[in-house]
Amino acid sequence: MQTIKNDNCIEIIVKKSKFIANAILINSKEEAEEKIKQLKKKYYDARHNCYGYIVENFEKCSDDGEPSKTAGAPILDVLKKRELSNVLVVVTRYFGGILLGTGGLVRAYTKATQDVIDSSEIVNKIEGIRYTIYVDYENQKDVLYWCKKLNVNVINTKYDNIIELKLESTKANKEKLLNNIKILQNCIISDEKIYIEEKKLYIENENI
Repeated sequence: MQTIKNDNCIEIIVKKSKFIANAILINSKEEAEEKIKQLKKKYYDARHNCYGYIVENFEKCSDDGEPSKTAGAPILDVLKKRELSNVLVVVTRYFGGILLGTGGLVRAYTKATQDVIDSSEIVNKIEGIRYTIYVDYENQKDVLYWCKKLNVNVINTKYDNIIELKLESTKANKEKLLNNIKILQNCIISDEKIYIEEKKLYIENENI
């Protein structure tokens, strides 16, 4: 799955109209709708807040008052042509007093979307899992070594009588990690669906 690594925002001017394009990384339809509400509140004084998004094999767009298929559809079309998923693009327009016409609107919303995507870092993500392990203090260095080697993300660390590590990785890298470290009890795995940025492992022994 190709997506953006981080949220991004750009601004362009077309015949005195200001177009602000926000590209946002999302993981669900609910998150997309909430982000749209937040941006509409932020740009409450704008004439239009048009959007398009693709997530979980679902797509949606809105012209938000612009002529039909001149705003939301062009935004969505850019995302589809770039084969992006889990991305929301909201293009806010402040009218500059000059009418652009339907063709001009399509070109303006397309360019704003293309520009915000072009200025974003694109990454490939694969499905992963979130889990918690418990280790002794004497094993911490070894665990962190293997986390780094296997691209296992350490999300949170809690220190008590033992160390609690919340981790994210692919299922395959989780198994590789557990085969190379000592843990004190079974892993706790969340049911939340997540995506992990795909990176090439830099381990010396490919049979690990």
